[in-house]
Amino acid sequence: MQQPWLNTWEGPTAEPVDQWPATWQKAGQGPLKAVAGWNGVVIWDSAVNPVDLARAYLEKTRDESCGVCTPCRVGTDQLCRIMERICDGRGSPGDLERLKELAEMITVSSRCDIGLSLGKPLFDLLEACADDFNRVIEQGLKVPRGRYQAGVTAPCVNACPSNVDIPAYIEAIGWGKYQEALEIVRRDCPMPGTIGRVCVRPCESNCRRGLMDEPMAIKHLKRFVADQEMARGPQPPVKPGQPQEAKVAVIGAGPAGLSCAYYLGLMGHRATILEKQEGPGGMAAYGIPNYRLPFDVLNYEVSVVQKAGAKIRYGVEVGKDISLEQLGRQGYQAIFVGVGAPEASSMRCQGEDAGYECFMTGVEFLAQAARGRRPLKGRSMLVIGGGNVAMDCVRTARRLGFDQVNLLYRRTEAEMPADPVEITEAQEEGVQFHYLVAPLEILAADGKVTGLKCQRMELGEPDASGRRRPVPIEGSEFVIEADAIIPAVGQVCVVDCVLPESPGITPWKTLVVDELTFQSQDAHIFGGGDCVTGPDTLIAALAAGKKAAHYIAQYLEQGRCHPTAADALAALVRQMGVWDPGERLPVKGWSHKPHPPVLDPAERVQGFDEVEAGFSPAQARDEAARCLRCYRPVVAAL
Repeated sequence: MQQPWLNTWEGPTAEPVDQWPATWQKAGQGPLKAVAGWNGVVIWDSAVNPVDLARAYLEKTRDESCGVCTPCRVGTDQLCRIMERICDGRGSPGDLERLKELAEMITVSSRCDIGLSLGKPLFDLLEACADDFNRVIEQGLKVPRGRYQAGVTAPCVNACPSNVDIPAYIEAIGWGKYQEALEIVRRDCPMPGTIGRVCVRPCESNCRRGLMDEPMAIKHLKRFVADQEMARGPQPPVKPGQPQEAKVAVIGAGPAGLSCAYYLGLMGHRATILEKQEGPGGMAAYGIPNYRLPFDVLNYEVSVVQKAGAKIRYGVEVGKDISLEQLGRQGYQAIFVGVGAPEASSMRCQGEDAGYECFMTGVEFLAQAARGRRPLKGRSMLVIGGGNVAMDCVRTARRLGFDQVNLLYRRTEAEMPADPVEITEAQEEGVQFHYLVAPLEILAADGKVTGLKCQRMELGEPDASGRRRPVPIEGSEFVIEADAIIPAVGQVCVVDCVLPESPGITPWKTLVVDELTFQSQDAHIFGGGDCVTGPDTLIAALAAGKKAAHYIAQYLEQGRCHPTAADALAALVRQMGVWDPGERLPVKGWSHKPHPPVLDPAERVQGFDEVEAGFSPAQARDEAARCLRCYRPVVAAL
């Protein structure tokens, strides 16, 4: 990307703008030429008229004003009137001072970020491009309107892989409009009850309210509106689009596949999901225990996907029972691959491939437990790993009757990738954590596990992940006895089983797709979720399915895929970053987010009942009132 000739953007951007990937500049009929908003301005193309850019930015700001406070509602309209007069060739020298005065008044007196953040981009344009503004006014020039892509963002929205409009649905909850709030969520997330229980909450980590006191309880509010609908009984008002003739096959009924089929259905493209398991949900069903995600919640949300027009065929393994070529002969014009990462990674430990009794991968252990089985015998168990799968394994083991459950992790708790809530609840349930320990050899007698030979570690220099690398301590070997051992150190993809002849498979068995359109090297094949990125979050899989669905529809309707300006702008803003953890807000907070009740640890290990309850209506509305509504407009020149 060319070096910008004007760049006033301030904030947490990690890379200089000339290093942003050029592919994120694809939009409409050409690259993005400029962007204004959030915290500054960047202009790459000198053909962009900064006066017109200011007009477009102010008009978007006016259109996004909620109207609650007078300074923003009235002030932004006045700013637009002045800019329109200037661009029409009827401006006067005093107009520029009036713009500054009004903008300053709005930025110090508005209630939300729409008005509070208005000034910076405008002031930067007025200062850096003063000659352009003065020339237009002095010569009475008329400024033609350019082409722009406009949007709004917020740190929480920007952090969410699916860009759910979080402030909007929280505001609706505050007004008691629960169904409206749920409809807002479903525009970008088709499984709110599921994600409202198991999301890893990147939005909350990027919540500006947390810079005052505590982040918003975004996940719990999402669950609240989903639970309200389920409690009322009737199915949601899903309206499938006008049926189209083209047929789409979706491989995998996991989160990515379900999301893709849902949004295709809303656009009229009926999808057939091919799932090799006996039920839907993928890792959401067979990898997340019932105490975190009850089956009735997941099944309800799958029924919503089906109401949107999707059909699901179970017990069909693509690549074994049917090939992609056969799907093509059956009339499927587009295929979405969402097979996830269902296989377990190796922990590179001696004896793990020996076939010992009572040795089982975490993925398989959870899948068996989800089917109501106790797949391993004994009273003591060892689990190796530090992610959420490892947490699910140790907590499931306690519920299956293992009295002594030990978790081994080669780093410290500070480096564990698992959700801190899951770590705490596992510790409450009696799981013993052993840090800075690595497995060396599985010990067995008569073909059955008896224990694990381990080695103590110490932390060295940071590795590629940014975490300090565990380094073995010589002579520190020791043995832990155990009746059963479960490695939960990662997962691997199996795209090569579905696409055995495709040139677009990486050495890691993931599918290569365009980062904006999700289209593979085979034009009619799309992919998303873990099978593209490697093991990732559930919300990331839902986001991939949603985004891919729009480009599958574009491919079916237009015969090609071309990134939209909206997607290019969203990708650019995501890379630029709008969350600044070092930002200092003018006041400290005074409130704390509510915490829903949870079952007592002694009670919850007795079975698989859901551990955590939801918010009451009073809690939800009180929490909604804490939202700072951190919207800010962003405008890009095309």
